[in-house]
Amino acid sequence: MEIKEAKFLMSNTDWQKCPKPNLPEYAFIGRSNVGKSSLINMLTGRKTLAKVSGTPGKTLLINHFGIDDKWYLADLPGYGYAKVSKKTRTQFHNFTLQYLHHRPNLMCTFVLIDSRIKPQKIDLSFMEYCGEKKIPFVMIFTKMDKLNQREKKENIEAYQESLAEQWATLPPMFYSSAETAFGRDEILDFIEETNSLF
Repeated sequence: MEIKEAKFLMSNTDWQKCPKPNLPEYAFIGRSNVGKSSLINMLTGRKTLAKVSGTPGKTLLINHFGIDDKWYLADLPGYGYAKVSKKTRTQFHNFTLQYLHHRPNLMCTFVLIDSRIKPQKIDLSFMEYCGEKKIPFVMIFTKMDKLNQREKKENIEAYQESLAEQWATLPPMFYSSAETAFGRDEILDFIEETNSLF
């Protein structure tokens, strides 16, 4: 898939005010500071489409982008650590879950995982929640360029073992680097194939 146009559409906290659900949609979510904005910019080929910040928890709204007038990309608030009050954190956790439950055109949620660290309870719990609620998702391991071959193998296997404790069948997994564009074609091909199911 070649992306010719990617444009910001809107930000809000209410799934009912999201763009008209007339196109397939893909949500991106992950623990704060997982590299979500960088990955979105890499996939779309736009350096500043999603705002990249060194401060974890900067995305506090559901940000929608239109891609070639063919599909929507939704950038969701990160879960976990964020320099905001507990009340604010609870609020955007709640509206994110409302979005995931009710958005009728949501084809798949990309759960981003930092490939450099061992399995985190917060990631495993979120994926377990998606499984229980039948929210379709796949995993994207980010920052793969930061690891050597041995570390990649060990960290991925650790995740597979952790998931195997809860899952009979493991969710699909993609591997990426925003720095080198590694994994870009595979992820976009998956989106293109899934669009045909809409």
